[in-house]
Amino acid sequence: MQQNQAKDKKITPAVAKNFTAISGKGVQALIDGKQAFIGNDRLSDDFNMTDDLKIKMTSLQAQAKTVVLVGYDGQIIALIGIQDAPKSSSKAAIRAMQKSGFHTVMLTGDNRLVAQAIADDIGIDEVIADVMPGDKAQHIRKLQEKGAVAFVGDGINDAPALSTATVGIAMGSGSDIAIESGGIVLVKNDLMDVVTSLVLARKTYSRILINLFWAFIYNVIGIPVAAGIFSALGFTLSPELAGLAMALSSITVVLSSLLLNYVRLPKNSETLIGNS
Repeated sequence: MQQNQAKDKKITPAVAKNFTAISGKGVQALIDGKQAFIGNDRLSDDFNMTDDLKIKMTSLQAQAKTVVLVGYDGQIIALIGIQDAPKSSSKAAIRAMQKSGFHTVMLTGDNRLVAQAIADDIGIDEVIADVMPGDKAQHIRKLQEKGAVAFVGDGINDAPALSTATVGIAMGSGSDIAIESGGIVLVKNDLMDVVTSLVLARKTYSRILINLFWAFIYNVIGIPVAAGIFSALGFTLSPELAGLAMALSSITVVLSSLLLNYVRLPKNSETLIGNS
């Protein structure tokens, strides 16, 4: 679309050479022998920027807009404000997790003003912003000092954090490396699926405890009877019945586990957490 508009206005795109990435900031290249660059607000520390543009950048960030800086020949010449509105389900998902006792944290490389505005909109408890790509895993380790951490991510820069977290949850629409690093991969790009995953994890854990309990009780009663300890009281089992009883104990545990396939998850997020 942009190329068609350029052709309509008879604008010939310049040829970019020596294209390189600026880690955690953006990209740069040579155009007509001079350095051109585009990236986030960290570039304002490296290149010249007028006071008017600084004021405009702060204003855009206060509106929860991510600001992209465009520069040429050492001077920042333009700003692009981009706003990515949170999905309608995000607020409900955050609220559901908080009702269940989870502390929610936004860990992002975006500007603090932008991150805080979005966090306030959807109700996130804590914001850790201006994080460089290589530092996310370090922040996860600090959070783990307070307890188990589940991290949700989808980008290349999220891969180390996904691997470091107690539970890494990758969005299916994310990068391949993020998907490979996640312990759980969600098919849809929806935070409500994170809530669903937490509910299923809790139900699975509860089922494990139930199975262990009944297996323990079954064996505490069954083994002494099969060994003939209670034969004086008239309680005995033939070898055939003892073998059948042992097989039935295993079948009972398997059937109990298969019941997880029939768990019905309500669509309402608050009901999801409330029934978990």
